[in-house]
Amino acid sequence: MSDNPFVGSWSYRSLLNDPDINLAFNDLEFGRGTIEIYEDVMQNLSGVIGGPGWSLTLKGSREYGTPMRARFQGVGIVNGEQWIYDYEGYLVSHWPNGVQQIPAIVGSVIRTIPHSGSTPGSVSPAGVVASFYAVKAG
Repeated sequence: MSDNPFVGSWSYRSLLNDPDINLAFNDLEFGRGTIEIYEDVMQNLSGVIGGPGWSLTLKGSREYGTPMRARFQGVGIVNGEQWIYDYEGYLVSHWPNGVQQIPAIVGSVIRTIPHSGSTPGSVSPAGVVASFYAVKAG
Protein backbone atom coordinates (compact mmCIF):
# COMPACT_ATOMS: atom_id res chain seq x y z
CA MET A 1 0.00 0.00 0.00
CA SER A 2 1.41 3.36 -1.03
CA ASP A 3 1.33 6.63 0.88
CA ASN A 4 1.01 8.36 -2.50
CA PRO A 5 -2.73 8.69 -3.26
CA PHE A 6 -2.03 9.09 -6.99
CA VAL A 7 -0.42 5.64 -7.34
CA GLY A 8 -2.60 3.09 -9.12
CA SER A 9 -4.84 2.64 -12.11
CA TRP A 10 -7.28 5.38 -13.16
CA SER A 11 -10.04 5.43 -15.80
CA TYR A 12 -9.47 8.66 -17.77
CA ARG A 13 -11.88 10.75 -19.81
CA SER A 14 -11.43 14.24 -21.25
CA LEU A 15 -14.01 16.61 -22.68
CA LEU A 16 -13.76 19.67 -24.91
CA ASN A 17 -14.52 22.96 -23.15
CA ASP A 18 -17.48 24.07 -25.26
CA PRO A 19 -20.12 26.31 -23.60
CA ASP A 20 -22.95 25.21 -25.95
CA ILE A 21 -25.31 23.40 -23.53
CA ASN A 22 -27.23 21.94 -26.50
CA LEU A 23 -24.18 20.13 -27.86
CA ALA A 24 -24.59 16.37 -27.53
CA PHE A 25 -22.46 14.96 -24.70
CA ASN A 26 -20.76 12.49 -27.06
CA ASP A 27 -19.65 15.40 -29.27
CA LEU A 28 -17.57 16.76 -26.36
CA GLU A 29 -15.26 13.74 -26.14
CA PHE A 30 -11.57 14.68 -26.42
CA GLY A 31 -9.99 11.47 -25.17
CA ARG A 32 -10.33 8.36 -23.05
CA GLY A 33 -7.99 5.74 -21.72
CA THR A 34 -6.27 4.41 -18.66
CA ILE A 35 -3.66 6.11 -16.52
CA GLU A 36 -1.19 4.00 -14.52
CA ILE A 37 0.76 5.98 -11.94
CA TYR A 38 3.76 4.23 -10.42
CA GLU A 39 5.43 4.53 -7.04
CA ASP A 40 8.30 7.02 -7.37
CA VAL A 41 10.60 9.09 -5.18
CA MET A 42 9.12 11.80 -2.95
CA GLN A 43 7.52 14.46 -5.19
CA ASN A 44 8.04 12.73 -8.57
CA LEU A 45 5.25 11.30 -10.66
CA SER A 46 5.78 8.66 -13.34
CA GLY A 47 3.54 6.34 -15.27
CA VAL A 48 1.76 5.82 -18.54
CA ILE A 49 -1.52 6.93 -20.15
CA GLY A 50 -3.03 5.15 -23.12
CA GLY A 51 -5.87 3.55 -24.93
CA PRO A 52 -6.42 1.53 -28.11
CA GLY A 53 -3.63 2.50 -30.53
CA TRP A 54 -1.86 5.07 -28.36
CA SER A 55 0.37 5.25 -25.29
CA LEU A 56 2.29 8.11 -23.66
CA THR A 57 4.95 7.93 -20.96
CA LEU A 58 4.17 10.22 -18.02
CA LYS A 59 6.73 12.24 -16.10
CA GLY A 60 6.02 15.03 -13.65
CA SER A 61 5.50 15.95 -10.03
CA ARG A 62 2.96 15.90 -7.24
CA GLU A 63 2.39 18.31 -4.38
CA TYR A 64 0.76 17.95 -1.00
CA GLY A 65 -1.87 20.50 -0.10
CA THR A 66 -5.59 21.05 -0.13
CA PRO A 67 -6.25 19.86 -2.72
CA MET A 68 -3.30 17.64 -3.64
CA ARG A 69 -1.92 18.49 -7.09
CA ALA A 70 -0.31 16.48 -9.89
CA ARG A 71 1.34 18.01 -12.94
CA PHE A 72 2.80 15.79 -15.63
CA GLN A 73 3.64 15.52 -19.31
CA GLY A 74 2.77 12.61 -21.58
CA VAL A 75 5.20 11.89 -24.44
CA GLY A 76 5.11 9.08 -26.99
CA ILE A 77 5.26 8.00 -30.60
CA VAL A 78 1.82 7.21 -32.04
CA ASN A 79 1.52 6.02 -35.65
CA GLY A 80 5.08 7.16 -36.32
CA GLU A 81 4.77 10.71 -35.01
CA GLN A 82 5.43 12.36 -31.66
CA TRP A 83 2.55 13.23 -29.35
CA ILE A 84 3.00 15.52 -26.34
CA TYR A 85 0.25 16.47 -23.90
CA ASP A 86 0.52 18.35 -20.59
CA TYR A 87 -1.79 17.66 -17.65
CA GLU A 88 -2.61 19.37 -14.37
CA GLY A 89 -4.99 17.68 -11.97
CA TYR A 90 -6.26 17.92 -8.42
CA LEU A 91 -7.31 15.09 -6.13
CA VAL A 92 -10.96 15.60 -5.17
CA SER A 93 -11.33 15.97 -1.41
CA HIS A 94 -13.11 13.31 0.58
CA TRP A 95 -16.71 14.21 1.44
CA PRO A 96 -17.48 13.35 5.10
CA ASN A 97 -21.02 12.27 4.19
CA GLY A 98 -20.16 10.89 0.76
CA VAL A 99 -21.63 7.50 -0.12
CA GLN A 100 -19.26 5.05 -1.82
CA GLN A 101 -17.05 7.93 -2.97
CA ILE A 102 -14.31 6.78 -5.33
CA PRO A 103 -11.06 8.79 -5.49
CA ALA A 104 -11.02 11.10 -8.50
CA ILE A 105 -8.63 13.55 -10.14
CA VAL A 106 -10.08 16.55 -12.00
CA GLY A 107 -8.08 18.90 -14.15
CA SER A 108 -7.03 20.25 -17.49
CA VAL A 109 -5.05 18.91 -20.44
CA ILE A 110 -3.44 20.74 -23.37
CA ARG A 111 -2.18 19.34 -26.66
CA THR A 112 1.37 20.68 -26.61
CA ILE A 113 2.36 19.96 -30.23
CA PRO A 114 0.19 19.22 -33.29
CA HIS A 115 -0.25 15.73 -34.70
CA SER A 116 -2.30 14.05 -37.42
CA GLY A 117 -6.04 13.97 -36.82
CA SER A 118 -8.37 10.98 -36.84
CA THR A 119 -9.46 11.55 -40.44
CA PRO A 120 -6.96 11.37 -43.36
CA GLY A 121 -5.27 14.72 -44.03
CA SER A 122 -6.59 16.40 -40.88
CA VAL A 123 -4.43 17.94 -38.16
CA SER A 124 -5.08 18.02 -34.42
CA PRO A 125 -3.64 21.47 -33.61
CA ALA A 126 -1.44 22.41 -30.67
CA GLY A 127 -2.99 24.52 -27.92
CA VAL A 128 -6.36 22.79 -27.66
CA VAL A 129 -7.38 22.64 -23.98
CA ALA A 130 -9.86 20.17 -22.51
CA SER A 131 -11.05 19.26 -19.04
CA PHE A 132 -10.44 15.77 -17.69
CA TYR A 133 -11.39 13.54 -14.85
CA ALA A 134 -9.90 10.25 -13.82
CA VAL A 135 -11.55 7.77 -11.43
CA LYS A 136 -9.45 5.34 -9.39
CA ALA A 137 -9.84 1.85 -10.81
CA GLY A 138 -7.31 0.02 -8.69
